[in-house]
Amino acid sequence: MLVSSPDPVIDANLAIALDALLTEHSVTRAAARLHTSPAAMSRTLARLRRVLQDPLLVRAGQAMVPTPRAEALREEAATVVRSLGALLSPGTSVDPAGLRNTFTLQAADLVGAALAHGLLQLARREAPGVSFRIGAEELEAGPALRDGRIDLEVGSIDHVDPETRVEELVSLRMVAAVRAGHPLTEGPLTPARLAAAHHIAVSRRGRFTGPLDTALAEQDLHRRVSVVLPSHLAAMTLATRSDLVCLVPAALPGAAPSPLTHDAGALGLHLLDIPLALPPLTIGMAWHPRHTADGAHRWLRDAVRRVLRTLAAAAGPTAADTIGPAQDAIGLAQDDTGPV
Repeated sequence: MLVSSPDPVIDANLAIALDALLTEHSVTRAAARLHTSPAAMSRTLARLRRVLQDPLLVRAGQAMVPTPRAEALREEAATVVRSLGALLSPGTSVDPAGLRNTFTLQAADLVGAALAHGLLQLARREAPGVSFRIGAEELEAGPALRDGRIDLEVGSIDHVDPETRVEELVSLRMVAAVRAGHPLTEGPLTPARLAAAHHIAVSRRGRFTGPLDTALAEQDLHRRVSVVLPSHLAAMTLATRSDLVCLVPAALPGAAPSPLTHDAGALGLHLLDIPLALPPLTIGMAWHPRHTADGAHRWLRDAVRRVLRTLAAAAGPTAADTIGPAQDAIGLAQDDTGPV
């Protein structure tokens, strides 16, 4: 043991002072090293002598020399100070190549599917030891983040605990998605024509109404929702096989194409601007603050940012970008009928 003292309190400053004194062999130089006064360092040396019951440094002419006990403690004192420095230093960045983590994310199906593809590509290049578990929106995000059941929630973040950290990633809008050759693709889309069509609603809570119905009601119009489905992918698939209209989140006009366009394009859906003022949507990510400084979690958050932002520039337009100014389809952790 470095310190054998009857004192019940362990003072780390004593270890730091002891290391400085045994390195410098001088009260004055040790004081300068620790940015304190020689008088204060002299008092600390006196305390160390009492604690360790040894003179530690003794006068030899104009110099001070260590006692045998001090010589024996020199390396141990230096080790303790290095350990304290490592313990109390800010977290350092990690090498993604060395990560062996399994990250659990919660997101809506369309977001999860697109994230999985982008995250796997990044992990393959940067962090081959990382794997992902992407679950549906089944858990209350706040408690699940707090309890560690999920590492990150990605989607429309509107039900978080006060301590939860939230970062907005991208703003979106809703557009109408229809099959190729759908009657709504002929001629301009008006609120009346949109209301007259039969619709698919996406809601994991089974809701039939949402912001579109509110906007239509302001013009004394009402739409017919024929079926409510719990997932965007299921709704998009049904829309390709029928004259039903589904709503999908899309990039804002002028924004970079989304990396989440692939599913709409692969299904051959045509996206139509909705001629109504609908509230904007924001995709973000939420995490518990205990992960904020963690290097592995920082890599995860940065990877999600790059999938939803940086990679958008490389996505390019797809077959979904075929009708007027409609933008590419994008996933959203929110019902098309309103926030989940």
